[in-house]
Amino acid sequence: MANGKIVKISGPLVVAEGMAESKMFDVVRVGEKHLIGEIIEMRGDRASIQVYEETSGLRPGEPVISTGEPLSVELGPGLIESMFDGIQRPLEALVKISGDFISRGVDVPSLDRNKKWRFEPSKSVGDKVSSGDIIGVVQETVIIEHRIMVPYGIEGEIAEIYSGDFTVTETVAKIKSADGSIKDIALMQKWPVRKGRPYRSKIAPDEPMVTGQRIIDTFFPVAKGGTACVPGPFGSGKTVVQHQLAKWADAEVVVYVGCGERGNEMTDVLMEFPKLKDPKSGEPLMKRTVLIANTSNMPVAAREASIYTGITIAEYFRDMGYSVALMADSTSRWAEALREMSGRLEEMPGEEGYPAYLSSRLAEFYERAGKVVCLGSDKRIGALSAIGAVSPPGGDISEPVTQATLKIVKVFWGLDSNLAYRRHFPAINWLLSYSLYKDTLGPIMEKENNIPGWTDLTGEAMKVLQEESELEEIVRLVGIDSLSENDRWTLETARSIREDYLHQNAFHEIDTYTSIKKQYKMLKLILDFYHMGQKALKGGVYLSKLTSLTVKEDIARAKYTEESNLQKIDDMDQKMTNEVEALMEGGPSNA
Repeated sequence: MANGKIVKISGPLVVAEGMAESKMFDVVRVGEKHLIGEIIEMRGDRASIQVYEETSGLRPGEPVISTGEPLSVELGPGLIESMFDGIQRPLEALVKISGDFISRGVDVPSLDRNKKWRFEPSKSVGDKVSSGDIIGVVQETVIIEHRIMVPYGIEGEIAEIYSGDFTVTETVAKIKSADGSIKDIALMQKWPVRKGRPYRSKIAPDEPMVTGQRIIDTFFPVAKGGTACVPGPFGSGKTVVQHQLAKWADAEVVVYVGCGERGNEMTDVLMEFPKLKDPKSGEPLMKRTVLIANTSNMPVAAREASIYTGITIAEYFRDMGYSVALMADSTSRWAEALREMSGRLEEMPGEEGYPAYLSSRLAEFYERAGKVVCLGSDKRIGALSAIGAVSPPGGDISEPVTQATLKIVKVFWGLDSNLAYRRHFPAINWLLSYSLYKDTLGPIMEKENNIPGWTDLTGEAMKVLQEESELEEIVRLVGIDSLSENDRWTLETARSIREDYLHQNAFHEIDTYTSIKKQYKMLKLILDFYHMGQKALKGGVYLSKLTSLTVKEDIARAKYTEESNLQKIDDMDQKMTNEVEALMEGGPSNA
């Protein structure tokens, strides 16, 4: 351990001398209060340290002690349902010790050392094991089975393995290495946050992550193991989109990182998640969720560490063979912390004051997502999907953080303040957004959900919305009277797609989540009406007759149809066909 002393203090940055034996990214204890810090620059025997706690009251000459270890997280039973700060201190335990605000220098283990977990071995004495092999399980929650894996770098033969109740630090197995040494295996292992956890191989993401959000699943789907970003100005609904994805996305484990967000938003998550029911299991969503909270009033340096803490925990569950969704809200606040530390280090600034390495740091983060063949003899497959919110100042997506993110991610859900002002949520602009997974995932969604023609259906709906944009330009220039009845019918259909399909109420019991099957039936209903209407217009039926049909109200209410009663939408489709045919035949409705 290297011992030095403070020579300079600049906000969260502390410079200490006498640290020649230390290494980059070593964790240190700063000052007499033993504040937690991390070395981020070495110059001779001088170390620049970012301190993860408030530095007021520190003075030059106070001691700095290096632990000789990088910033690491504890991985084991007890992660699910927990809420941690940016450096994995458990907030519930901290409240008991120091009250509502974290006291400086408090040292609490991340995982409870007293709680006992029931360990059921799946291997026997004499079995050969290597890194990543599952040696037993702990039923962490009613939803999540925590698989205890052989830590990286250990392989050999199981000499002893036990069954029963254990704390996270007690030995549950002993592995005899080839050199004859014995390695003790506990329920818990540690891993440095800035280093991605290893895997056997990476494979192309080819499985859709259904979110239940119609505009996403229909037009801009994301794959399990994929990457996506949600940029948008203040008030456009980034956090609500992230919350919706955390609640309803087709992932077995959710890691939600509140990075520099307002405290009341994290409070909403905390209050809401235990009440919400998981659509698959019927259990509270918290039973498969880990929360990392680094709110805007917490020390800025810990904000920089929080997304690494979150993605390391997510990788750990991915290694068990789970599909994991990581929500980072927001990477802009993380980049601001990076910029502040870079400025205090007196590094040469890049664009808009951000450090020159902003793009590479963002790439390092998103590259840790993916679908992988995990370590271990069973070659299980796990997936980690990373979805980051970006908060560009004034909604200007040409700023560096958004542009650097767009070069890396495969899905872009661009939020539009104009849509938000019109109370159209989610305010994802369908003309700006894109998904590079759509061509791959479309045929798979068709096959898995038995919905033939889904790809063509979504393509036609997007074409109608694009035509609407072109027609609106004409209307602005010369007025709506210049349009043919056919063009006006296209505008009417586009309005129906926007208002009756894409608009989704996150706070409505039924409308908050829509299955792929229901999305297909809803969109097919709207486009069937479009096609029948075109046919009727050709047959001489007036547009005013079409727009006054009662089935239009049914189409508007289709979103509130319960998942258990989707036949109702088919009945609406039949009713629409009958009404339009009656118009074309000159029946009673055309009188």
